Amino acid sequence: MSQRPAPLTGIRVLDLTRVLAGPWCTQNLADLGAEVIKIERPGAGDDTRAWGPPYLKDEAGNDTTEAAYYLSANRNKMSVALDIASPRGAELVRELALQSDILVENFKVGGLSKYGLDYESLKAINPRLIYCSITGFGQTGPYASRPGYDFMIQGMGGLMSITGERDDLAGGGPQKAGVAVADLMTGMYSTVGILAALLERAKSGLGQHIDMALLDCQVTMLANQNLNFMTSGVAPKRAGNAHQNLVPYQVFAASDGHLIVAVGNDSQFRNYCGAIGLPELSADPRFSTNPQRVKNRAELVPLLTERMATGARDHWLAALESVGVPAGPINTLDQVYEDPHVLARGMKRELPHPAAGKVPMASSPLKFSDSPVEYRRPPPMLGEHTAQVLSEKLGLSAEEIQALAQSQS
Repeated sequence: MSQRPAPLTGIRVLDLTRVLAGPWCTQNLADLGAEVIKIERPGAGDDTRAWGPPYLKDEAGNDTTEAAYYLSANRNKMSVALDIASPRGAELVRELALQSDILVENFKVGGLSKYGLDYESLKAINPRLIYCSITGFGQTGPYASRPGYDFMIQGMGGLMSITGERDDLAGGGPQKAGVAVADLMTGMYSTVGILAALLERAKSGLGQHIDMALLDCQVTMLANQNLNFMTSGVAPKRAGNAHQNLVPYQVFAASDGHLIVAVGNDSQFRNYCGAIGLPELSADPRFSTNPQRVKNRAELVPLLTERMATGARDHWLAALESVGVPAGPINTLDQVYEDPHVLARGMKRELPHPAAGKVPMASSPLKFSDSPVEYRRPPPMLGEHTAQVLSEKLGLSAEEIQALAQSQS
Protein backbone atom coordinates (compact mmCIF):
# COMPACT_ATOMS: atom_id res chain seq x y z
CA MET A 1 0.00 0.00 0.00
CA SER A 2 1.39 3.42 -0.95
CA GLN A 3 1.98 5.79 1.95
CA ARG A 4 0.66 9.33 1.77
CA PRO A 5 2.56 12.30 3.27
CA ALA A 6 1.91 13.20 6.90
CA PRO A 7 -1.31 15.23 7.31
CA LEU A 8 0.30 18.66 7.82
CA THR A 9 3.01 18.34 5.16
CA GLY A 10 3.45 21.76 3.53
CA ILE A 11 2.26 23.71 6.57
CA ARG A 12 4.80 26.04 8.21
CA VAL A 13 4.66 26.89 11.91
CA LEU A 14 6.55 29.71 13.57
CA ASP A 15 7.13 28.66 17.18
CA LEU A 16 7.69 31.48 19.68
CA THR A 17 7.06 29.30 22.73
CA ARG A 18 9.09 27.84 25.54
CA VAL A 19 8.71 25.50 28.53
CA LEU A 20 5.81 23.04 27.97
CA ALA A 21 2.29 24.04 26.90
CA GLY A 22 3.41 25.79 23.71
CA PRO A 23 6.19 23.37 22.78
CA TRP A 24 3.85 20.43 23.39
CA CYS A 25 1.41 21.94 20.90
CA THR A 26 4.07 22.66 18.28
CA GLN A 27 5.62 19.21 18.70
CA ASN A 28 2.20 17.73 17.90
CA LEU A 29 2.05 19.84 14.75
CA ALA A 30 5.61 18.87 13.83
CA ASP A 31 4.88 15.16 14.33
CA LEU A 32 1.93 15.59 11.98
CA GLY A 33 4.28 16.80 9.27
CA ALA A 34 4.36 20.58 9.70
CA GLU A 35 7.65 22.42 9.28
CA VAL A 36 8.20 24.02 12.69
CA ILE A 37 10.75 26.82 13.10
CA LYS A 38 11.46 27.42 16.79
CA ILE A 39 12.72 30.93 17.58
CA GLU A 40 15.05 30.95 20.61
CA ARG A 41 17.00 33.52 22.55
CA PRO A 42 20.65 33.56 21.45
CA GLY A 43 22.92 32.08 24.11
CA ALA A 44 20.09 30.80 26.31
CA GLY A 45 17.23 29.36 24.31
CA ASP A 46 14.15 27.70 25.71
CA ASP A 47 14.12 27.91 29.52
CA THR A 48 13.87 24.13 29.78
CA ARG A 49 17.31 23.68 28.21
CA ALA A 50 18.61 24.48 31.71
CA TRP A 51 16.02 22.43 33.60
CA GLY A 52 18.34 19.61 34.59
CA PRO A 53 19.75 17.26 35.57
CA PRO A 54 19.15 14.80 34.07
CA TYR A 55 20.81 15.62 30.76
CA LEU A 56 21.17 13.53 27.64
CA LYS A 57 24.42 11.56 27.79
CA ASP A 58 26.84 11.17 24.89
CA GLU A 59 28.27 7.89 23.70
CA ALA A 60 30.97 8.04 26.37
CA GLY A 61 28.38 8.44 29.13
CA ASN A 62 29.08 12.13 29.75
CA ASP A 63 26.38 14.77 30.12
CA THR A 64 25.61 16.88 27.07
CA THR A 65 24.02 20.33 27.33
CA GLU A 66 20.58 18.91 26.38
CA ALA A 67 18.21 18.65 29.37
CA ALA A 68 15.77 15.75 29.40
CA TYR A 69 12.87 18.17 30.02
CA TYR A 70 13.66 20.14 26.86
CA LEU A 71 14.04 16.94 24.83
CA SER A 72 10.54 15.77 25.78
CA ALA A 73 8.71 18.50 23.85
CA ASN A 74 10.82 19.69 20.91
CA ARG A 75 11.16 16.82 18.45
CA ASN A 76 10.95 17.47 14.69
CA LYS A 77 11.68 21.22 14.99
CA MET A 78 14.36 23.54 13.64
CA SER A 79 16.00 25.98 16.05
CA VAL A 80 16.77 29.53 14.94
CA ALA A 81 18.55 31.84 17.39
CA LEU A 82 17.21 35.37 16.98
CA ASP A 83 17.02 38.29 19.40
CA ILE A 84 13.49 39.58 18.85
CA ALA A 85 14.25 42.53 21.15
CA SER A 86 16.58 43.89 18.46
CA PRO A 87 15.06 45.66 15.46
CA ARG A 88 16.78 43.33 13.00
CA GLY A 89 15.76 40.20 14.91
CA ALA A 90 12.13 41.30 15.06
CA GLU A 91 12.22 42.18 11.37
CA LEU A 92 13.44 38.71 10.46
CA VAL A 93 10.73 37.07 12.56
CA ARG A 94 8.12 39.21 10.79
CA GLU A 95 9.50 38.06 7.45
CA LEU A 96 9.20 34.45 8.59
CA ALA A 97 5.65 35.12 9.78
CA LEU A 98 4.78 36.45 6.33
CA GLN A 99 5.69 32.99 4.97
CA SER A 100 4.03 30.97 7.74
CA ASP A 101 0.61 29.41 8.14
CA ILE A 102 0.62 29.28 11.95
CA LEU A 103 2.32 31.20 14.75
CA VAL A 104 2.23 29.94 18.33
CA GLU A 105 3.46 32.15 21.19
CA ASN A 106 3.30 32.17 24.98
CA PHE A 107 4.56 35.62 25.89
CA LYS A 108 2.73 37.66 28.52
CA VAL A 109 -0.36 39.48 27.27
CA GLY A 110 0.74 42.35 25.02
CA GLY A 111 4.38 41.34 25.32
CA LEU A 112 4.99 41.00 21.59
CA SER A 113 3.30 44.23 20.48
CA LYS A 114 6.40 46.35 21.15
CA TYR A 115 8.26 44.22 18.61
CA GLY A 116 5.51 44.37 16.01
CA LEU A 117 4.91 40.65 16.50
CA ASP A 118 1.40 40.80 17.99
CA TYR A 119 -1.57 39.38 16.12
CA GLU A 120 -2.90 42.67 14.73
CA SER A 121 0.53 43.66 13.37
CA LEU A 122 1.11 40.30 11.69
CA LYS A 123 -2.47 39.99 10.46
CA ALA A 124 -1.93 43.20 8.51
CA ILE A 125 0.86 41.58 6.48
CA ASN A 126 -0.46 38.01 6.46
CA PRO A 127 -4.24 37.81 6.85
CA ARG A 128 -4.11 34.02 6.41
CA LEU A 129 -1.99 33.61 9.54
CA ILE A 130 -3.44 31.48 12.35
CA TYR A 131 -2.04 33.01 15.53
CA CYS A 132 -2.35 31.04 18.78
CA SER A 133 -1.56 32.78 22.07
CA ILE A 134 -1.03 30.58 25.15
CA THR A 135 -1.01 32.26 28.56
CA GLY A 136 -1.86 31.39 32.13
CA PHE A 137 -5.14 33.31 32.23
CA GLY A 138 -5.98 34.37 28.68
CA GLN A 139 -6.05 37.71 26.88
CA THR A 140 -8.99 39.12 28.89
CA GLY A 141 -10.25 39.11 32.47
CA PRO A 142 -8.91 40.47 35.77
CA TYR A 143 -5.99 38.00 35.91
CA ALA A 144 -4.85 38.48 32.30
CA SER A 145 -1.62 40.25 33.26
CA ARG A 146 -0.58 37.65 35.82
CA PRO A 147 2.05 35.00 35.10
CA GLY A 148 0.56 31.52 35.22
CA TYR A 149 2.43 28.32 35.98
CA ASP A 150 1.08 24.78 35.88
CA PHE A 151 1.43 24.10 39.62
CA MET A 152 -0.55 27.16 40.66
CA ILE A 153 -3.11 26.55 37.92
CA GLN A 154 -3.70 23.00 39.19
CA GLY A 155 -4.54 24.62 42.53
CA MET A 156 -6.60 27.54 41.24
CA GLY A 157 -8.50 25.42 38.73
CA GLY A 158 -9.74 22.89 41.29
CA LEU A 159 -7.64 19.84 40.38
CA MET A 160 -5.75 19.77 43.67
CA SER A 161 -9.00 19.94 45.63
CA ILE A 162 -9.92 16.51 44.23
CA THR A 163 -6.44 14.99 44.00
CA GLY A 164 -4.71 13.30 46.93
CA GLU A 165 -5.69 11.19 49.90
CA ARG A 166 -8.75 12.08 51.95
CA ASP A 167 -8.09 14.76 54.54
CA ASP A 168 -9.10 12.45 57.40
CA LEU A 169 -6.53 9.79 56.46
CA ALA A 170 -2.77 9.67 56.89
CA GLY A 171 -1.07 11.58 54.10
CA GLY A 172 -4.26 13.44 53.30
CA GLY A 173 -4.26 16.90 51.79
CA PRO A 174 -3.92 18.62 48.43
CA GLN A 175 -1.67 16.97 45.88
CA LYS A 176 -0.63 17.99 42.38
CA ALA A 177 -0.46 15.53 39.50
CA GLY A 178 2.87 13.88 38.73
CA VAL A 179 3.24 15.73 35.42
CA ALA A 180 2.21 19.24 34.39
CA VAL A 181 -1.28 18.29 33.25
CA ALA A 182 -2.54 21.88 32.90
CA ASP A 183 0.31 22.62 30.50
CA LEU A 184 -0.14 19.38 28.61
CA MET A 185 -3.90 19.72 28.25
CA THR A 186 -3.50 23.32 27.11
CA GLY A 187 -1.01 22.12 24.52
CA MET A 188 -3.50 19.51 23.35
CA TYR A 189 -6.47 21.92 23.26
CA SER A 190 -4.28 24.41 21.38
CA THR A 191 -3.45 21.73 18.82
CA VAL A 192 -7.17 21.03 18.35
CA GLY A 193 -7.95 24.73 17.98
CA ILE A 194 -5.21 25.27 15.41
CA LEU A 195 -6.32 22.29 13.33
CA ALA A 196 -9.91 23.56 13.42
CA ALA A 197 -8.75 27.02 12.33
CA LEU A 198 -6.82 25.45 9.44
CA LEU A 199 -9.99 23.69 8.31
CA GLU A 200 -11.99 26.90 8.60
CA ARG A 201 -9.33 28.83 6.67
CA ALA A 202 -9.80 26.44 3.77
CA LYS A 203 -13.36 27.81 3.53
CA SER A 204 -12.88 31.49 4.42
CA GLY A 205 -9.32 32.06 3.23
CA LEU A 206 -8.57 33.89 6.46
CA GLY A 207 -6.62 33.19 9.61
CA GLN A 208 -7.65 34.18 13.13
CA HIS A 209 -6.45 34.65 16.69
CA ILE A 210 -6.82 31.74 19.14
CA ASP A 211 -6.77 32.74 22.82
CA MET A 212 -5.74 29.78 24.99
CA ALA A 213 -5.50 29.92 28.80
CA LEU A 214 -4.13 27.31 31.18
CA LEU A 215 -6.83 28.12 33.73
CA ASP A 216 -9.62 27.69 31.16
CA CYS A 217 -8.25 24.31 30.12
CA GLN A 218 -7.74 23.18 33.70
CA VAL A 219 -11.34 24.06 34.59
CA THR A 220 -12.74 22.30 31.52
CA MET A 221 -10.68 19.12 31.97
CA LEU A 222 -12.32 18.38 35.33
CA ALA A 223 -15.03 16.77 33.20
CA ASN A 224 -17.41 14.68 35.33
CA GLN A 225 -16.27 16.43 38.51
CA ASN A 226 -17.55 19.71 37.09
CA LEU A 227 -20.97 18.18 36.61
CA ASN A 228 -20.84 16.41 39.96
CA PHE A 229 -20.65 19.89 41.46
CA MET A 230 -23.03 21.65 39.08
CA THR A 231 -25.82 19.11 39.47
CA SER A 232 -25.52 18.67 43.24
CA GLY A 233 -24.24 22.03 44.46
CA VAL A 234 -21.69 20.13 46.56
CA ALA A 235 -18.00 20.53 45.74
CA PRO A 236 -16.32 17.12 45.38
CA LYS A 237 -13.55 16.38 47.84
CA ARG A 238 -10.36 14.38 47.66
CA ALA A 239 -11.00 10.65 47.57
CA GLY A 240 -7.47 9.28 47.26
CA ASN A 241 -7.38 6.51 44.68
CA ALA A 242 -11.12 5.93 44.83
CA HIS A 243 -13.61 7.14 42.22
CA GLN A 244 -16.33 9.61 43.10
CA ASN A 245 -18.98 7.90 40.95
CA LEU A 246 -17.98 4.22 40.79
CA VAL A 247 -17.37 1.53 43.43
CA PRO A 248 -15.10 -0.42 43.48
CA TYR A 249 -12.82 1.65 41.29
CA GLN A 250 -9.59 2.05 43.25
CA VAL A 251 -6.26 0.65 44.38
CA PHE A 252 -6.19 -2.44 46.55
CA ALA A 253 -3.26 -3.85 48.51
CA ALA A 254 -2.53 -7.49 47.71
CA SER A 255 -0.28 -9.65 49.87
CA ASP A 256 2.79 -8.66 47.84
CA GLY A 257 1.97 -5.33 46.20
CA HIS A 258 -0.82 -3.18 44.81
CA LEU A 259 -3.22 -3.39 41.91
CA ILE A 260 -5.99 -1.30 40.40
CA VAL A 261 -9.51 -2.68 40.12
CA ALA A 262 -11.79 -0.65 37.85
CA VAL A 263 -15.32 -2.01 37.97
CA GLY A 264 -17.44 -0.05 35.51
CA ASN A 265 -20.83 -1.77 35.69
CA ASP A 266 -22.92 -4.22 37.67
CA SER A 267 -22.05 -7.19 35.46
CA GLN A 268 -18.36 -6.59 36.08
CA PHE A 269 -19.07 -6.35 39.80
CA ARG A 270 -20.73 -9.76 39.78
CA ASN A 271 -17.76 -11.24 37.94
CA TYR A 272 -15.36 -9.51 40.33
CA CYS A 273 -17.11 -10.89 43.41
CA GLY A 274 -17.07 -14.37 41.94
CA ALA A 275 -13.38 -14.14 41.04
CA ILE A 276 -12.35 -13.15 44.56
CA GLY A 277 -14.58 -15.74 46.23
CA LEU A 278 -17.26 -13.42 47.60
CA PRO A 279 -20.22 -13.99 45.23
CA GLU A 280 -22.69 -13.19 47.98
CA LEU A 281 -21.72 -9.52 47.90
CA SER A 282 -23.12 -9.02 44.40
CA ALA A 283 -26.48 -10.33 45.56
CA ASP A 284 -26.58 -8.11 48.63
CA PRO A 285 -29.13 -5.31 47.96
CA ARG A 286 -26.71 -2.81 49.53
CA PHE A 287 -24.17 -3.53 46.79
CA SER A 288 -26.00 -5.02 43.80
CA THR A 289 -26.13 -1.77 41.80
CA ASN A 290 -23.56 0.95 41.43
CA PRO A 291 -25.71 3.70 43.04
CA GLN A 292 -26.10 1.44 46.07
CA ARG A 293 -22.39 0.69 46.13
CA VAL A 294 -21.57 4.40 46.05
CA LYS A 295 -24.07 5.03 48.84
CA ASN A 296 -22.72 2.14 50.93
CA ARG A 297 -19.04 2.54 50.04
CA ALA A 298 -18.01 2.60 53.71
CA GLU A 299 -19.50 -0.85 54.30
CA LEU A 300 -18.35 -2.50 51.07
CA VAL A 301 -14.76 -1.36 50.64
CA PRO A 302 -13.43 -2.80 53.95
CA LEU A 303 -14.84 -6.21 52.99
CA LEU A 304 -13.09 -6.06 49.64
CA THR A 305 -9.89 -4.71 51.13
CA GLU A 306 -9.69 -7.56 53.62
CA ARG A 307 -10.20 -10.15 50.89
CA MET A 308 -7.76 -8.64 48.41
CA ALA A 309 -5.00 -8.65 51.04
CA THR A 310 -5.11 -12.45 51.19
CA GLY A 311 -3.92 -13.06 47.62
CA ALA A 312 -0.84 -12.19 45.57
CA ARG A 313 -1.06 -9.33 43.10
CA ASP A 314 -0.46 -11.44 39.97
CA HIS A 315 -2.94 -14.06 41.15
CA TRP A 316 -5.67 -11.43 41.36
CA LEU A 317 -4.68 -9.88 38.03
CA ALA A 318 -4.93 -13.24 36.25
CA ALA A 319 -8.20 -14.12 37.96
CA LEU A 320 -9.81 -10.79 37.08
CA GLU A 321 -8.56 -10.80 33.50
CA SER A 322 -10.07 -14.25 33.01
CA VAL A 323 -13.57 -12.95 33.80
CA GLY A 324 -13.27 -9.61 31.99
CA VAL A 325 -12.86 -7.32 34.98
CA PRO A 326 -10.56 -4.35 34.23
CA ALA A 327 -7.51 -4.51 36.49
CA GLY A 328 -3.86 -3.66 36.23
CA PRO A 329 -0.58 -3.22 38.07
CA ILE A 330 0.95 0.10 39.14
CA ASN A 331 4.11 0.20 37.06
CA THR A 332 7.20 2.29 37.56
CA LEU A 333 8.55 3.87 34.37
CA ASP A 334 11.20 1.18 33.95
CA GLN A 335 8.40 -1.40 34.07
CA VAL A 336 6.33 0.65 31.60
CA TYR A 337 9.09 0.50 29.02
CA GLU A 338 9.57 -3.23 29.58
CA ASP A 339 5.85 -3.96 29.14
CA PRO A 340 5.34 -6.18 26.07
CA HIS A 341 2.28 -4.24 24.95
CA VAL A 342 4.04 -0.87 25.21
CA LEU A 343 6.92 -2.33 23.21
CA ALA A 344 4.57 -3.85 20.63
CA ARG A 345 2.89 -0.48 20.14
CA GLY A 346 6.26 1.16 19.41
CA MET A 347 5.99 3.69 22.21
CA LYS A 348 9.75 4.14 22.54
CA ARG A 349 12.13 5.00 19.74
CA GLU A 350 15.54 6.53 19.16
CA LEU A 351 16.60 9.31 16.81
CA PRO A 352 20.13 10.24 15.76
CA HIS A 353 21.51 13.20 17.71
CA PRO A 354 24.51 15.40 16.83
CA ALA A 355 25.85 15.65 20.40
CA ALA A 356 24.98 12.23 21.78
CA GLY A 357 24.85 9.89 18.80
CA LYS A 358 21.24 9.07 19.58
CA VAL A 359 18.40 10.31 21.76
CA PRO A 360 15.54 8.23 23.22
CA MET A 361 12.02 9.52 22.67
CA ALA A 362 8.51 8.61 23.76
CA SER A 363 6.57 8.10 20.54
CA SER A 364 3.50 10.03 19.50
CA PRO A 365 0.30 8.10 20.33
CA LEU A 366 -1.22 9.16 16.98
CA LYS A 367 -1.34 6.24 14.59
CA PHE A 368 -2.59 6.79 11.03
CA SER A 369 -3.15 4.00 8.54
CA ASP A 370 -1.94 5.87 5.44
CA SER A 371 -0.33 9.21 6.41
CA PRO A 372 1.63 8.39 9.56
CA VAL A 373 3.35 10.60 12.08
CA GLU A 374 6.91 11.43 11.08
CA TYR A 375 10.10 11.33 13.13
CA ARG A 376 12.35 13.51 11.00
CA ARG A 377 14.58 15.31 13.49
CA PRO A 378 15.73 15.04 17.09
CA PRO A 379 15.08 18.03 19.35
CA PRO A 380 17.43 20.65 17.89
CA MET A 381 20.56 22.08 19.45
CA LEU A 382 20.27 25.80 20.21
CA GLY A 383 20.49 27.74 16.94
CA GLU A 384 21.31 24.58 14.99
CA HIS A 385 19.32 25.69 11.95
CA THR A 386 19.80 29.47 12.07
CA ALA A 387 22.00 29.72 8.98
CA GLN A 388 19.92 27.20 7.02
CA VAL A 389 16.60 28.92 7.69
CA LEU A 390 17.83 32.47 7.16
CA SER A 391 19.51 31.46 3.93
CA GLU A 392 16.84 29.20 2.46
CA LYS A 393 13.71 31.01 3.65
CA LEU A 394 14.81 34.65 3.71
CA GLY A 395 17.70 34.70 1.24
CA LEU A 396 20.34 36.11 3.60
CA SER A 397 23.94 35.80 2.46
CA ALA A 398 26.61 34.04 4.50
CA GLU A 399 28.08 37.43 5.31
CA GLU A 400 24.76 38.78 6.56
CA ILE A 401 24.21 35.69 8.70
CA GLN A 402 27.68 35.97 10.20
CA ALA A 403 27.22 39.67 10.96
CA LEU A 404 23.87 38.92 12.62
CA ALA A 405 25.44 36.20 14.77
CA GLN A 406 28.17 38.56 15.90
CA SER A 407 25.68 41.27 16.78
CA GLN A 408 23.71 38.81 18.94
CA SER A 409 26.65 37.26 20.77
